[in-house]
Amino acid sequence: MCLIRSGPNLHFAIAVRRYATSTPKNRLGTALSLDHFLLRSRALSLYRTIMRGTGRISDPTTRNETRNFARAEFERHRNITDLGHIRYLLSTGKTEWEGMERYIGI
Repeated sequence: MCLIRSGPNLHFAIAVRRYATSTPKNRLGTALSLDHFLLRSRALSLYRTIMRGTGRISDPTTRNETRNFARAEFERHRNITDLGHIRYLLSTGKTEWEGMERYIGI
């Protein structure tokens, strides 16, 4: 404990010590539910599939535009937590990618 003098009043400050054996706060925030964890892995899998697939686009401008569009879409929906909405986004994203694969001939 130490004294801090400010004006006519005295204030007490208590120093808090952190020990290696104390329970650390969760660095990752709140824990994901099992459903969120599984959908997150499906989203990452779809993202990787799209990035690998765009590597086979011959025109570099089209390849970069497609990658930038896909990344922007994933970033735009990054904070969605509703399971139904996430499932809908994954389903439509997969359908759109499969259609695009047929269109560009990958």
